[in-house]
Amino acid sequence: MDKIKIGVIGTGHLGSIHTRLWKNNPNIELIGVFDVDSQKSEKVASEFGCRSFNELDSLLDNVQAVTIATTTTTHFEISKNCILRGIHCLIEKPITQTYLEAVELIKIAKETNVKIQVGHVERFNPALISLRQYQLQPLFIEAHRLSQFKSRATDVSVILDLMIHDIDIMLWLIKSKVKNIYANGVSVLTDTTDIANARITFENGAVANLTSSRITAKPMRKMRLFQRNAYISIDFAKQDVEVFRLLKDGEASSGFAIPASMLGAIDEAIKNQKIVFEKPQVVSINAIEEEQKAFIESIINNSPIAVSAEDAAEAIRIAELITEQIKEFPN
Repeated sequence: MDKIKIGVIGTGHLGSIHTRLWKNNPNIELIGVFDVDSQKSEKVASEFGCRSFNELDSLLDNVQAVTIATTTTTHFEISKNCILRGIHCLIEKPITQTYLEAVELIKIAKETNVKIQVGHVERFNPALISLRQYQLQPLFIEAHRLSQFKSRATDVSVILDLMIHDIDIMLWLIKSKVKNIYANGVSVLTDTTDIANARITFENGAVANLTSSRITAKPMRKMRLFQRNAYISIDFAKQDVEVFRLLKDGEASSGFAIPASMLGAIDEAIKNQKIVFEKPQVVSINAIEEEQKAFIESIINNSPIAVSAEDAAEAIRIAELITEQIKEFPN
């Protein structure tokens, strides 16, 4: 089988990581990299033993697929150019700056039979993957994604920079249409929203409360899921998971029964039932490497895409609704 020829567009923080990991993928041939900052491109190319292209078109003439790791505001034009050439695209999140741009990319990709996968990398986080043995049907989601300030992501708001991760996971877990959104946020250091909170309700009755900030001293990437007879805590940063759940009649558990006092006076409400505490085994993997593998496999096998452009577009649509709420009801 011939190796897939791939290139990387954008050689900043994420582009450099993608270049390094592509170099080790046995199913691809890393052709080279391009960045509008030629010094960055040449440095990354030298480090990982590939060619630095001076012009984007020259790179695209030599590849079958690309990683697009440029600033969000450039995603649409670059991706459109690639797709019209028949080049498969792994686009870093968010897919585009606007929902309408994402919709247009999806339309063009279908017409040209091009694959688009979007880099919502938390889908590949080992902590989330460890929960595949459970039937996740959350009725309430509480998420906190807090980061120290980084100048490289200020071309978009904290909603598109950080909250978009949790929006994607929320929509993936709660398979229902969004009913209402209540949001607020403030700009502190940039011209866009730096801190935001959104409360989202769904037609099936589920609720999600998402908080994101890029101005904090102690970073946090946590999500808590509450569903019928279970509470699940996910720490994406530490890649740690805790599960508290009621044991079904006759069911065996790999965990251990916990004292009721660990969850308060819960024994008064659930007499004659056993609560178990479980820590699913989290297998250490590189999430970006795993998303790259999924992308290549979808091209080779013509199989479903792990994180589709349609999924990413819906996340953008919800992000836009949150943004509009903040504009409509400023603090």
